Amino acid sequence: MQTYYYEGAYPERILPGGFPSGFPSGFPGGFPSPPPTTGPSSGQQPPGPPPAFTPQLQTLHGFGQPAPFAIDPGAIRGCLFRWTYIWTRGNQQFWFFPIFVGPRSVAGFRWYGRNWGFFGINLNQILQFQCF
Repeated sequence: MQTYYYEGAYPERILPGGFPSGFPSGFPGGFPSPPPTTGPSSGQQPPGPPPAFTPQLQTLHGFGQPAPFAIDPGAIRGCLFRWTYIWTRGNQQFWFFPIFVGPRSVAGFRWYGRNWGFFGINLNQILQFQCF
């Protein structure tokens, strides 16, 4: 198991279900267990390669790239278990298959050209995304 920086500056281990270690799984105090995920079974890679096309970055009325401070977790939550194309502030772009959205980050599988790898990114590093 690898260590990822997730939900802030402190490293936590990502469990196969996509939740950080220490996530409450049912305390006597009444904390509920995490809800079951939908889509592919937890921790499995997406069902095959991403779509064969590359979406175009949307510009704001031709004046260059829009630059929000950070992507809202509620916006990208709609892309869970869907093919998602991401453009980052570091001029990277890639296909992504998100399986977990936290308050400041998103985790899932990134396409590396021939295979999927588990990947997490802070929402403030995402410039734009489109899900399909």
